[in-house]
Amino acid sequence: MPVQQSDRRSRRSRTAMEGALLALIGDRDLSQISVSDVTGRADVHRSTFYEHYTDVHDLAASACTEMFDQLLSATSALSMTEDSPGEGVSPSLTAVFAHVAEHRALYEALLGADGSARVINHLLQRMTESIRPRLSARLADPEGGTDDSAAAFVSGALLGAIADWLHRGCPGTPERFATAIWPRLVAASLAQPA
Repeated sequence: MPVQQSDRRSRRSRTAMEGALLALIGDRDLSQISVSDVTGRADVHRSTFYEHYTDVHDLAASACTEMFDQLLSATSALSMTEDSPGEGVSPSLTAVFAHVAEHRALYEALLGADGSARVINHLLQRMTESIRPRLSARLADPEGGTDDSAAAFVSGALLGAIADWLHRGCPGTPERFATAIWPRLVAASLAQPA
C-alpha cells in the first residue's frame, strides 16, 4: 500500500479515536473510559488503537493538543516582570481563564478528581516550557543557565488556580478571577531565591 494512502488512513483513525474520546468524556469521567469504549465508538480495531496510543491517557493528551496549544498561546503571552502591573488585570491572564471557561467541561474532566495525572503532568510540563522564556532573562545564572524551578513554580501556581476555579464551578467572570490572582502570580514570579 502506498505510504500516502497509509498516512491518510492513520490520520482518519487518529481523528476518529480522538473524536470518540472527546464524545465519551461528555458522558462520563475519563477514569471510567476504556480502550474498548473508544474503539467501539470510533469503529476501529483495538490493534489500531495500540498502533497510535499506549492507553486512554495518552489518547487524551493527544486529543486535547489543539485545546492545550490555545491555552499555552495565552500563557506564553503573560509578562511577569517588575514593570508588570501588580494591580488590575492582565489581558493575557484573562484570555487564559476565558479559554478555560469556553472548554470548561473538558478541562473539568481532565483536571478534576477523576481526571488524568499524566495529562495534568503533560500540561504542566508544556506550561513550564511556555512560561520559561518570560522568566529566563531575569533568572539567568552567571554560568548561562536558568532557574527552571521558578518557571515550574509559576506554572504550577497557574495550573492550580485553574483547577481550583474549575472545582468551584468557575465563579464570577474570567476577568474578575484573573484580576484576583494576577498580583499573586506576579509576586510569585518576582520572588528571588534565598
